[in-house]
Amino acid sequence: MTVDTKTILPGEIEAESLRIIENELGPHDMNRRVFKVVQRVIHATGDFTFADTLRFHPDAVARGIEAIKSGKNILVDVRMAAAGINRCLLSRWRGKVCCRIADHDVAVRAQARGTTRAEAAMDAGLDENVGIVVIGNAPTALLRVMEIVEKRGSCLNLIVGVPVGFVNAAESKALLAEKEYPFITNLGRKGGSSAAAAIVNALLRMAAEE
Repeated sequence: MTVDTKTILPGEIEAESLRIIENELGPHDMNRRVFKVVQRVIHATGDFTFADTLRFHPDAVARGIEAIKSGKNILVDVRMAAAGINRCLLSRWRGKVCCRIADHDVAVRAQARGTTRAEAAMDAGLDENVGIVVIGNAPTALLRVMEIVEKRGSCLNLIVGVPVGFVNAAESKALLAEKEYPFITNLGRKGGSSAAAAIVNALLRMAAEE
């Protein structure tokens, strides 16, 4: 293995990484905004297959940026996804990252109803100031959010659904990819909290730049 000994300053590592990703991807037909999201997901995961598997509703990026700039909160399924989101940047618009999965009342509700905590956390966390829901781990949470949106109606701007795993992960994302409301998802079993946070961080950076 040959190690690149070219001197790269700490502050330049991210920019160099993004440049490498763009160079290795080569020609593509993605628009600028979609490319920025895809690039960030590849940067977070090291996985170029996301360039082929990510799916975007036509209004997804615009609606996500709109939610951020209007101060809407972001509801996530697990703490790992929450930890990866740039809260400092989000706070510019007074938005917050919310995660209810560890709340006592959520555990009680889940046990009483025979559901997962992730499902109960969506029931507890969805309120009028949530603009974006982000699912990186729990397919049950994604299925529950879609159920709520379709049965009760919702003012959500965007659903980011990229749960990882072998039980209903691919299936839940395939369902989301067919919806008429704004979504960002990927096909297959891959995904995870790092991919979910990267999508949100790409939206945050675009919101700051535009």
